Amino acid sequence: FMPLPLPIAQYSHTIPYSMMITKYIFSAILLLSCCAAHHVHAWSSIPSSPSTLHHRTQRSIVIPSATTLLANIGRSWSTTALFLAVDNAAAASSLTADDEEECTDNNDDATIITLTRKPKSGDIVTFTLQRFQSTDPNSIVEPLFDTTGTLQLRLNHGNYLPGLHQMLSTMTPGETITGSTVDAGYGSYNPQLVFEIDATQLQVDTSLVKIGTMLAMGNGMEVRVTKIEEDGEKLMWTLDGNHPLAGASYEVDVRLDAVEEAPSNWEYVGDDEGDETDTSSKYEVATFGLGCFWGGELAYQRLPGVVSTAVGYTQGEKVNPSYEEVCTGTTGHTEAIQVVYDPNVASYRSLLHLAFNRLGDDIYKQNQVGNDRGTQYRSGIYYHNEEQRKVAEELLESYAVAGKEVFTEVKASKVFYTAEEYHQQYLLKGGQSGKKGASESIRCYG
Repeated sequence: FMPLPLPIAQYSHTIPYSMMITKYIFSAILLLSCCAAHHVHAWSSIPSSPSTLHHRTQRSIVIPSATTLLANIGRSWSTTALFLAVDNAAAASSLTADDEEECTDNNDDATIITLTRKPKSGDIVTFTLQRFQSTDPNSIVEPLFDTTGTLQLRLNHGNYLPGLHQMLSTMTPGETITGSTVDAGYGSYNPQLVFEIDATQLQVDTSLVKIGTMLAMGNGMEVRVTKIEEDGEKLMWTLDGNHPLAGASYEVDVRLDAVEEAPSNWEYVGDDEGDETDTSSKYEVATFGLGCFWGGELAYQRLPGVVSTAVGYTQGEKVNPSYEEVCTGTTGHTEAIQVVYDPNVASYRSLLHLAFNRLGDDIYKQNQVGNDRGTQYRSGIYYHNEEQRKVAEELLESYAVAGKEVFTEVKASKVFYTAEEYHQQYLLKGGQSGKKGASESIRCYG
């Protein structure tokens, strides 16, 4: 398959199917255009096995005249996102004696509250998937996250299927639900997204198109060729705008084991404003700037002990900046990853080692990580308490060598503005494994 040298295919960022999370996909493509020089990738054809879906480095064929074709179909485009949006504000709750219990953390004897009520948005949820299998044995959907043993997530903050978050939000600790069906995250199959066009009317090389080829419509929508048929002088293509796994679902048995509050020290407070250590939760927060946040987030998702990740912008001046604004390099922000973790499983030192291993020699580069250049890609460790600061400075000091200046900054954490939803768990949504301990190479751009 050879990509067509069309301007739209060459310079626009094509979003894979599982990334079609807004009503107007074309607007999402425009949001990424400011970094298109290194963010260009697309799908070319669908593999025969659903479990092997992944990015292809070839560009999609673009049909520049197809917008008018879709305008006559008379339907609105809507798909289901593969994973939940990150909710930046944890739900406030007033605890009473009826919905809390106290336990003692083994490490520092801090009083930790375990809740007996139903979980709210932002809570840390511990659960067990006793059964998790595809409802269609002929269409096995290989999960990209852990489905066995004791698992954790931050409710409504991604990493798992929306249906699973919804189910857990209705349960109380100790409760088990069996035989429930959860959408696999690709939405219901919509027959209105299947239509025919006469390919002879299109300005494309039809010899390049086979069954399974992905085509990018002029409005940004992607469709799959499912049938090619000659009809006299016409060459009819049947195009399907559904994800190839649309309608897939899992049957699950799940038990809710525990509900706990997330940490509250999202920003550094400092000694002059009292004790900055959060003792209401056994979980802690860490923030890292590692260049483009996609790859770093997936690396932390795979780390045992990490229960939640989010990507966003921090250390800048502008309130709630957009991706486009940050890409200009004028807001002062850097792309960052915020992690909620259990220090009894993953120490802050281990999180730092992961960060420094990903940075490598980029520790010595100013405003650059890999091929990404600009102040928005500068590397940094943004501590949430004095203990984190001490450990970060200690480890970073070991990288100081004669003739090389370390440019990775160590600063107090500031407001973290959650990035647009399509950035959250981007590589997981794109088909790369987020399972704990996964060792597959992380592909940042396809």
